[in-house]
Amino acid sequence: MTVSATASPSAGGAGAVEEWVKAQTEIVRTDEVSKYWDTLMRQYGGWFPNGNPSFQEALMPGGDGFQLSDLATGLLQFMLHEVFVNGKLLAMIVILTVFSIVLETLQSAFEKTTVSKIAYAISYLVIVVLAINSFRIGIDYAQAAISDMIHFMTAMMPLLMTMLASMGNVATVSILHPLIVFMIHTVGNLVHFFIFPLLFFSAVLHIVSTLTDKYKVTQLAQLLRTVAIGTLTVSLTVFLGVISVQGATGSVTDGVALKTAKYVAGNFVPVVGRMFSETTDTVLSASLLMKNAIGLAGVVIVVLLAAFPALKILALAFIYGLAAALLQPLGDSPVIVCLQTIGKSMTFVFAALATVSLMFFLAITILIAAGNATVMMR
Repeated sequence: MTVSATASPSAGGAGAVEEWVKAQTEIVRTDEVSKYWDTLMRQYGGWFPNGNPSFQEALMPGGDGFQLSDLATGLLQFMLHEVFVNGKLLAMIVILTVFSIVLETLQSAFEKTTVSKIAYAISYLVIVVLAINSFRIGIDYAQAAISDMIHFMTAMMPLLMTMLASMGNVATVSILHPLIVFMIHTVGNLVHFFIFPLLFFSAVLHIVSTLTDKYKVTQLAQLLRTVAIGTLTVSLTVFLGVISVQGATGSVTDGVALKTAKYVAGNFVPVVGRMFSETTDTVLSASLLMKNAIGLAGVVIVVLLAAFPALKILALAFIYGLAAALLQPLGDSPVIVCLQTIGKSMTFVFAALATVSLMFFLAITILIAAGNATVMMR
C-alpha cells in the first residue's frame, strides 16, 4: 500500500514538472532580458542559418530554435565578412606604406632633399592618423560591448535571483545579489576609465617613438600596457574568487536549511507532511529547470553581446598584422613598426573585452551551479 502511494507521484512526476515549467514560463517576466535578444537578432540574426528565433524558443529546454552549431557557423561567417570588408583598409595601408618607403629611398638617393622629406613626412603622418583612428574605433567597439553587457547583467540578475529565491536559496540571494551588482559596475568602470585609456596611450607612445630616433618613450608605453593587463588580471581573479566563495557558502547554507525543513515536514507534520514534501520536490524541480533555462539563455546572450564586437576588433588586428607581414620584405621602415604596434594593441583590446565577457559568463554559470548544488544537497 505504501509502495503504490509512493510510486504514483513519481510516475506522474515528469508530467507535473513539465506543467509547472510551462506555467512558470508564462508567469515569469522576461521582458527586460528578451529585448536584448531581440536587438541581437535584428542586428546579427541574418548570420544564423536558421534565421532569428524568438527568445521563448531559445529559452525552452530542448527547443529547436537555437543550436550551438548555428552559433559557430554564424560567428565564422561574420569573421570572414569583416576581414573582406576591411580589405579596402588593407589595400590603402599597403599603397601608402609602399609610397612612403619609395620616398624614404629617394631621400637617400638625392641626399634628403626638402621635397622628398616633406612628402615622406606627409605620407607617414597619414598612415599614423589612419592607424590611431582604427585603434580608436576598436576601443569604441569594446566599450560599447562592455556597456551592453553591464546593462544586460543588471537586467538579468533580478530575474535569476527571483528564480533562486523561489527554490529556497534565500541566503545565496541575500549574499550574492548586492555583491554581483557591485562587482559588475566596478569592473565595468575600471575597464572604461582606466584600462582602455592606458592601452590607448601606450599605443600612441609606441607610435610617437617611431617618429624620431632621438627621443624614445617605449619603456613608458610598455609600463602602461603592463599596468593595464595586470589590473585586468587582478580584477578577474578577485571577481571570480569572491563570487565563487560566497556562492558556495550560500548554497551550502540553503541546502542544509531546505533539507532540514523537508525532514521536519515529512516526519513531524501528520497526514499532509509527506504530501507537502513531495509537492515541494515537484515545484523545486520545475523551478530548477526554469532557472537553468534562463541562465543558459543569459550565457548565450552574453556570448553574443561580446562575440560580434570582439570579431570586429580581431579583424582589424588581423588586417594590421597582415599588412606588417606583407610589407616587411621591403625594409625595416618605421611605418612597419607602426603597423605592428597597432596590430598588437588591437589584440590587447580584444583580450580585455574577452576577459570581461568571461567574468560575466562565469558569474552566471556560478549562480546556476549554486542553485543546482542547493538542490543536490536537499
